[in-house]
Amino acid sequence: MRIAIVSGSSEGPTELNAFDNALYEAEIGDVNLIKVSSMLRANAKVEKLPKLKAGSMVNCVLSSLTSDNKGDELIACVAVAIGEELGCVVEANGTNQNPEDIKNEAIEMVKYMMDKRNVKIKELIVEEAHHTVKEIGSAIAAVIYITDDILER
Repeated sequence: MRIAIVSGSSEGPTELNAFDNALYEAEIGDVNLIKVSSMLRANAKVEKLPKLKAGSMVNCVLSSLTSDNKGDELIACVAVAIGEELGCVVEANGTNQNPEDIKNEAIEMVKYMMDKRNVKIKELIVEEAHHTVKEIGSAIAAVIYITDDILER
């Protein structure tokens, strides 16, 4: 199994546009995202996000937060734990919270999931997006499940 971990943040004239702009900044704005739960196959490989075919149906775990409250500090985070038997992904987010608290919450949740399954963590990766709202802002972090049928050739 191949995955990519991405993040982005942006502003827009509406909440939908701010969210779309954050997706575009993360290079996943031209595909259809299908939110899935949090499981990875054994020994998942993390790679740089390849060019995706526009309009593709793309599985992902997505953390997102959008606000129209000027000055809000948005944090979107994903944590990925990879083991030999399987892997787990969690998302966490918060507004006007300590970013370290959000990151630590995600890490603790993914560690718990792996412990519950008696799987030793070989690799732990955390990706975060931070954004200070000017007018209407959004922050996203995502794990993209890469399959050959979604790749631009």
